[in-house]
Amino acid sequence: MKKIITVLLCLAVVLSSVAAFTACTKKTYDIAIVTDVGMLMDKGFNQGTYEGAKAYAEAHNISYKYYQPANGSDASDNDRIDAMKQAINNGAKIIVAPGFLQATAMTTVATENPDVKFVFVDGWALGLKNVTAIVYKEQESGYLAGYAAVMEGYTKLGFTGGGGGTNPAVNRFGYGFIQGAEAAAKEKGVDVSMLYSFKYGETFSASTELQTQIAGWYANGTEVVFACGGSMFQSVKSAAGEYPNAKIIGVDVDQSGESEKVITSAVKGLSTSVERVLGQFFDGKWDAELADKAQNLGAAEDSTGLPTAEWRLQNFTVDQYKALFAKIKSGEIVPVAEVPEDLTAGLTKVTLTIEK
Repeated sequence: MKKIITVLLCLAVVLSSVAAFTACTKKTYDIAIVTDVGMLMDKGFNQGTYEGAKAYAEAHNISYKYYQPANGSDASDNDRIDAMKQAINNGAKIIVAPGFLQATAMTTVATENPDVKFVFVDGWALGLKNVTAIVYKEQESGYLAGYAAVMEGYTKLGFTGGGGGTNPAVNRFGYGFIQGAEAAAKEKGVDVSMLYSFKYGETFSASTELQTQIAGWYANGTEVVFACGGSMFQSVKSAAGEYPNAKIIGVDVDQSGESEKVITSAVKGLSTSVERVLGQFFDGKWDAELADKAQNLGAAEDSTGLPTAEWRLQNFTVDQYKALFAKIKSGEIVPVAEVPEDLTAGLTKVTLTIEK
């Protein structure tokens, strides 16, 4: 009996030592990226956020890891909560998460873990000292896209937006697009028509109804459509495929790789802005610059604009674009962010037709 007890005690000591050794040698990751719906390399928010975190981490020899909530495009708040908790269990000091869908999960997990910091990309301040947000001046990118389209020679434009008209970021993109088209039309002395709709974009999803609507626009003479809303792009792409001269303007990231129809994209500097905030955190500036705040980033921080690596415009050159961008960056041109109730107010060269 004594031998059995001795063996058991010895076994307990061994197991305890193994557990202690495992705990001491467990790999931890200081920076965590918790993705939005979809895949990591989605050519959108997930990819841009990941690439920014990866670039900062590798440049500063800091460990990092990404976490994809379960159930892919059908991920729930609980799936996002589980992913964030897994990141914390793996030693995350700061969690970077893109997309407005992260709000509920981030509020829950950040409240329960006040010592962990959270970055809400394309979100808003959540009233928590351990959460900071990155927001963008989408009106600047929208302005540049509208201006470029008209300077390229297009006078029949379309805008289809996600969020059903209630998403502030999309609304700013759209109003900036109008402003840019108006400015270019005045400069060229031409008249521009624009179809403008949130009718089939409430969920940001592709649909046969949206494809039919946009195909109708192209059939009636619309030359280029600004597809402003995630998976809605696929419906616009399909509609454009029915017409040889139909063109598309992408959003958020450079979507030229998605289709030869894409002439440019109104982008956000996701990678640049994530690197910026991580730098502030690791430089010890959280309390002074980030806690419960939303940084509104734009051209001045190289966080809005049009991509130049794949330039498909012929009449509006990269040099002309850079000159215009410099004026926005310096504040010489300031696209209006606040969207008026009457989108047609003040327009003299753009005729706006709103399809609800």
